[in-house]
Amino acid sequence: MAVLHSNGFCFAAVAFNHPPSVPHGAGTVKASSSPFSSPLVPRLSMQRQVVPSNNGSPETKENSLVVCFGEMLIDFVPTTSGLSLAEAPAFKKAPGGAPANVAVGIARLGGSSAFIGKVGADEFGYMLADILKENNVNNEGMRFDPGARTALAFVTLRKDGEREFMFYRNPSADMLLQESELDFDLIRKAKIFHYGSISLITEPCKSAHLAAAKAAKDAGVIVSYDPNLRLPLWQSADSAREGILSIWNTADIIKMSEEEISFLTKGEDPYDEAVVRITQSDFSGRVKGLKVDAVDTTGAGDAFVAGILSQLAADLSLLQEEDRLRDALKFANACGALTVTERGAIPALPSREAVTNAMLNLVA
Repeated sequence: MAVLHSNGFCFAAVAFNHPPSVPHGAGTVKASSSPFSSPLVPRLSMQRQVVPSNNGSPETKENSLVVCFGEMLIDFVPTTSGLSLAEAPAFKKAPGGAPANVAVGIARLGGSSAFIGKVGADEFGYMLADILKENNVNNEGMRFDPGARTALAFVTLRKDGEREFMFYRNPSADMLLQESELDFDLIRKAKIFHYGSISLITEPCKSAHLAAAKAAKDAGVIVSYDPNLRLPLWQSADSAREGILSIWNTADIIKMSEEEISFLTKGEDPYDEAVVRITQSDFSGRVKGLKVDAVDTTGAGDAFVAGILSQLAADLSLLQEEDRLRDALKFANACGALTVTERGAIPALPSREAVTNAMLNLVA
């Protein structure tokens, strides 16, 4: 397990030492956005598992498909930063939703991805399905609900580029996905299955989420989890904490922010060595990030996850070699950094060429 951290986006293998109720696995990897004064530092936890096949021998998947499960929605982003929603003169319509962002991010980097989720049988829902198709994301797992609308989120951009959300989803179509609507064949074909916690908030989507994760795990698929805390969507802070932690031990990879660590540990300092400690790691160090001028931080963490998952899907062995892992993390750092230079999540996700050029310019 590698341990890496930087003043840009960063990646580090850590685990909780004594949080009140947070179970922990092999380690955590983090990606920070401090160059543009963001208080959120995503962390990614990785616990490698070998799943035996039916004959008892270790099973590996030759494909590089990453299946992303959860919500896809429309973000309305103010055209002017630093204003309240009421003060904003206009909004830019942008497709979003963390799992969908990751799916598009992977495809835009040249990887193989698919999305499973539900949208409304409305203009926005069909638009989102078309956007996935246009970005070479397999959308066969999408379902359309004739009785519920596609979710909407209005996003306030503060002057520092950070966000505040107002959601319209009572209920939205993504909350109504049922287990019977899941494409289990697509899930079992994946090398990595990625999801968030928003799909755990209400039934029937919660049961569909748990069934999908179980099918992936049983098939030997690597499971990736982004808690993606959106506290206003939960009934209470306690229910959010309980829901997020309820599937903690299922995941092989966990991405967290500093805010989420503090929330899950009920206020502990995520930088305190008594709270966060390095475990089961063969090497540690720092990975330099890119300093950029932030316009909108929406999707930055998703772009980082897309960057690292696309490379892990192609070759999991890079986790065992420090130099290769460092290179992979530099690439993922650049993905996240470039995304914050434009408004919206999916519209801002970079191509492999853009990321490569940014890294070359950094060296130059």
